[in-house]
Amino acid sequence: MSILKVVEILADSKKSWEDATASAVKKASKSINNIKSAYVQSQSVVVDSGKVSAYRVNVKITFEVK
Repeated sequence: MSILKVVEILADSKKSWEDATASAVKKASKSINNIKSAYVQSQSVVVDSGKVSAYRVNVKITFEVK
């Protein structure tokens, strides 16, 4: 039987939601081993002067505890 744990991470990017998600996984992998999946729970944007200036994601990272 495997034991899995979930942590929630907020990340942003000036490029896209996909880039923000990749950034969250990359940063999490520096301190978390055995990442199994990432679930984007929500997406939002920051608007500045009528234009999108940043993309934000709330990501749930699932990893196996050994």
